[in-house]
Amino acid sequence: MPSTLPTRRLGSTDMEITRVGFGSLAMGGSQWVSGRGEQSETDSLTSARAAIEAGVNWIDTAPVYGRGLAEELLGSVLRDFPAEDRPLVFTKAGLGWDDDDPRGEPTRTGDPARIRAEVDDSLRRLGVERIDLYQMHWPPLDDHGIEDYWPVFAELRTAGKVRAIGLSNHNVAELHAAEQIAHVDSMQPPLSALTRDALADVVPAALANGTGVLAYAPMESGLLTGGFTAERAARLSDTDWRRTSPEHTGAGLQRNLQVVQAMTDVAHAHGVSTSAVAVAWTLAFDGVSAAIVGARTPRQVRDWIAAAHLDLTTEDLELIALAIESSGAGTGPARVQVSA
Repeated sequence: MPSTLPTRRLGSTDMEITRVGFGSLAMGGSQWVSGRGEQSETDSLTSARAAIEAGVNWIDTAPVYGRGLAEELLGSVLRDFPAEDRPLVFTKAGLGWDDDDPRGEPTRTGDPARIRAEVDDSLRRLGVERIDLYQMHWPPLDDHGIEDYWPVFAELRTAGKVRAIGLSNHNVAELHAAEQIAHVDSMQPPLSALTRDALADVVPAALANGTGVLAYAPMESGLLTGGFTAERAARLSDTDWRRTSPEHTGAGLQRNLQVVQAMTDVAHAHGVSTSAVAVAWTLAFDGVSAAIVGARTPRQVRDWIAAAHLDLTTEDLELIALAIESSGAGTGPARVQVSA
């Protein structure tokens, strides 16, 4: 779909994507292990529409988000748009669940038969004829390796059920192993000012391989929005995993808030939100194609959408790097090559 937001080509594909995409994890609600607590379906729908209407031209989802709920809700949103204006749809495979144990840990499988069934289920829930990017969600924990599941992804791309294929939460060795079978169009690592490890390995390796990078969790599940405090953590629902997370509570939270303060100072200088700076930080580095950004309400979309246009200066990045280093927050390099 046409967009007023800046775009960048996703790796060596023919897809031009906006620098920010809408992440649908919160749309899955609370009835799964990584849920963010109760979520109104109305808020989910209006948030997705707000992102699309703001110019975001792709959405990222997965079957496991609410055990199919996020894909189904996004399917109803997609039906509101003519095919030529519909956002690109990125989803995943390889995680299964037990409906009798909704908050149990998902199973991680590379079973080829399971992946072939999953793609058809996702196509049905989303109401589309083709998935624009199909990703292996996590490396499997069963007996199936890359040599089993990656040829299936390539087969689906050749058959036209999916347009491009990628790896989520995979490492550099797995990228190289998959590339020997079929080209990897994208990698999807976690990346934020607090989770920086991908800048040392996955991002440069993907860049050298002609593979796009979609950074997820750039706001670190709310930590880097400027609105997260110890008091807020204490008020979170029992079904929200952040309530007991060591990074969202106690000494870990206090370290992280020093980085948030530096981002807030940068935000004030640019006249944008802290959320926008957090997302723009991930986009400042060579090899990062775009960032996946979630929202529970349309207001949250309005908070971060400015990141699509925001170019942080060398001085901005240095201020944030100093806060990272002095606080000891997070892991990974605080300074890497800045995109031209």
